[in-house]
Amino acid sequence: QVHLVESGGGSVQAGGSLRLSCAAFGYTYIWYCVGWFRQAPGKEREGVAAIDSNGSTNYADSLKGRFTISQDGAKNTVYLQMNSLKPEDTAMYYCAVSYGTCRPESAFFGNWGQGTQVTVSS
Repeated sequence: QVHLVESGGGSVQAGGSLRLSCAAFGYTYIWYCVGWFRQAPGKEREGVAAIDSNGSTNYADSLKGRFTISQDGAKNTVYLQMNSLKPEDTAMYYCAVSYGTCRPESAFFGNWGQGTQVTVSS
């Protein structure tokens, strides 16, 4: 079982940047794909990006160009660099693991972390 812990959230003004981290603990040798998701109050969970163990990435079309997913295998950590943040990016951000399809669609993912809050003010 893989246990995920997110960190790096906070409050920023519009146009600012944040880097989120997703640290994996436990059976990380069976790591295949990690995805980032977000959920704003009153809205459904939305896929942001995913990265597989080979470094191949997939992004939600609406977020391409502003968000970048990356990984550090030695640290068992996946990052989400978020630039040019907008108030509509305000949400709880979660990471999760997929042992199959590596697209940011929540149906393929499990072992969800507890989330880290991102708040963007105008």
